[in-house]
Amino acid sequence: MNSRYVQHRYVQPRYVHLGVLLLAAAVALTFPSIAPSPYEITVGIAILNYAVLSTSWNFVGGFTGYVSLGHGAFAGLGAYGTGLLVAKGELPPFAALFVAALMVAALAVPVGYAALRVRGASFVIVSIALVLILLLVFQSWASLTGGSRGLVVPRPFPGMLRAEHHRTFYFLFLALLALALLVWWVIDRSRFGMGLKAIREDEDKAQSLGIPTFTYKLVVFVVSAAFTALAGGLYALWFGDLDPVFQFSILSGSYMVLMALLGGVRQLYGPLLGALIVGYALEYSKVEYGDTPLHLVVAGLLLGVVVTFMPDGVIPAAGALLRRFRRTGDASIREVTAAELRERREENEEREETDGRDATEVRNSERSGT
Repeated sequence: MNSRYVQHRYVQPRYVHLGVLLLAAAVALTFPSIAPSPYEITVGIAILNYAVLSTSWNFVGGFTGYVSLGHGAFAGLGAYGTGLLVAKGELPPFAALFVAALMVAALAVPVGYAALRVRGASFVIVSIALVLILLLVFQSWASLTGGSRGLVVPRPFPGMLRAEHHRTFYFLFLALLALALLVWWVIDRSRFGMGLKAIREDEDKAQSLGIPTFTYKLVVFVVSAAFTALAGGLYALWFGDLDPVFQFSILSGSYMVLMALLGGVRQLYGPLLGALIVGYALEYSKVEYGDTPLHLVVAGLLLGVVVTFMPDGVIPAAGALLRRFRRTGDASIREVTAAELRERREENEEREETDGRDATEVRNSERSGT
């Protein structure tokens, strides 16, 4: 086959991916300017928050295969940690954000040390228990957290108009998402990431090959908790009102799993695509149908569609469909006969002539040497 054809065939998808990435970045950066009202910007912020949370979850779920339904606990801890440090500790808002994330990361070490010693359904149950325990603690400790009355977080930009406030936080969430995607991409291409993928495929075999499986799992668990806490803390600074029932909800962790599964847990942009689809569907159903539980029905239907028709996610399913079309095109008899077979025949003839000349030269040199 012609080398130029092969090179064109494999280089072209790279340019397509780069073009799609640049187009998506341009749309994301210009969205606040073209949004018809501040409400659309708030929807964009909610979707970006979902994207950061699902990408943070994907550090554990995508690399190790461990399914955690309790990752909302880290988002709630990040939100309340940031809010309490600002409201009662009087720290600057963004200093409080990073201090709270570090505290959550430190807390994730003993939590992960205990939770990661079990697998499968046991790990899921432990993660759910963590959310329920924190919900009871933050509801009962009213003197510190405000209990069921909630906690009001002072705005970081008090003199800013509401529309500009939303625009600023839109770009802050976008920057946090870009950082999370960059870290995921770096890990995916590192030796550490290869060890995590080996754990996902067969943990016992990975351990027998000398991979420190527990250490790898604990490290990525802490990284995931830190990014989840950053998303929760940034949400607290943006929204300004925290409620334990909402912050420590099993639904939050379920949404993260659903978004990652919908896009593709083993894909860099899978959680982002899932957040775009699920987040918009949730926000639309809340606006159209108010406080009814219809948004839960929408989430359940999406989960059913994913499990039934796209168990690996939208991106892998679309990739498989494109490869099928390419394979069909490559197998065309007319195309191969008209172009490629002629080139192959010429290449074979040239190769035979070259081999014949080389053999003749070798025999002549042997004769002259003797």
